[in-house]
Amino acid sequence: MKQQLNGLMQKEVTRREFLGMSGLAVVSLFGASSIVKLLSGHSLLTSHRTTGYGSSSYGR
Repeated sequence: MKQQLNGLMQKEVTRREFLGMSGLAVVSLFGASSIVKLLSGHSLLTSHRTTGYGSSSYGR
């Protein structure tokens, strides 16, 4: 494992290859669905409206 990491760190890459590997690492860490939600502007913590006491706008 350590030899593989050292070999990867010593390899010369172009800027395009570096950005591609960095992007893949970010997607792997956070997950593709989280990245899509973040970029599309949807909140990660959505509020679900329920029916029942206090769910209507009456009395607010």
